[in-house]
Amino acid sequence: MNNHPAITLSHISKVYANGTVALQDLNLEIPALQFVSLVGASGCGKSTVLRLIAGLGKVSSGNIEWGIPPATRKLAFVFQDAALMPWATVKENVRLPLKLAGISQQDAQPLVQQVLALVGLTDFAHSYPRQLSGGMKMRVSIARALVTQPNILLMDEPFGALDEITRSRLNSDLLDLWQKYHWTVVFVTHNIYEAVYLSNRVLVMGTNPGRVVADITIDVAYPRDEEFRTSVLYNEYCRQVSHCLAAAMN
Repeated sequence: MNNHPAITLSHISKVYANGTVALQDLNLEIPALQFVSLVGASGCGKSTVLRLIAGLGKVSSGNIEWGIPPATRKLAFVFQDAALMPWATVKENVRLPLKLAGISQQDAQPLVQQVLALVGLTDFAHSYPRQLSGGMKMRVSIARALVTQPNILLMDEPFGALDEITRSRLNSDLLDLWQKYHWTVVFVTHNIYEAVYLSNRVLVMGTNPGRVVADITIDVAYPRDEEFRTSVLYNEYCRQVSHCLAAAMN
């Protein structure tokens, strides 16, 4: 694992205009190529951390430092809601970031085809969102993020609205893609089991104010499979995260 920091958050605080303190003195270092998950109760600032990293908000104090130069830094954001354009086909939804970047349809076509193949949607390129299941819609959303060829992937509870079978399948698919393309991933979830399965590290956040209260390394090699999901070690890690989360809420 590469220990070179991709993102360093130093003494980050975020106070909203109404006086709500979302984050206070948060410190976090994310090495390049790591898969890091943030877990915590609603309102602990998990999504705020992602939005600040993405530049979708400004810190009230503190610094965000990058170990990746601006010229090679490419972020993509996957939200909980797939947020697809209902009047556009799958292919058109995936092409949207390239269209906004001024890339011609001809030049975009091979990139769109490539990412649709990666997420298993080649046969649905001409379908509309209303014709897709929830899991397929999320695959479109992920493909739309990947078409920009990012090296940092920010994911805000992307599988939260899905059934457990679909979530489990997409977890495995996401890990396969991560191992293939070597992204740095920051993943927000409420699901302890998902966080442990996916991550190199699970960061537990406390509330009032939002801050990191535990940093748990999941010292298990990849690839991970169903055998890991049913192992004693997996359950031990889940219990550890659960105990830290319970302590943070007291």
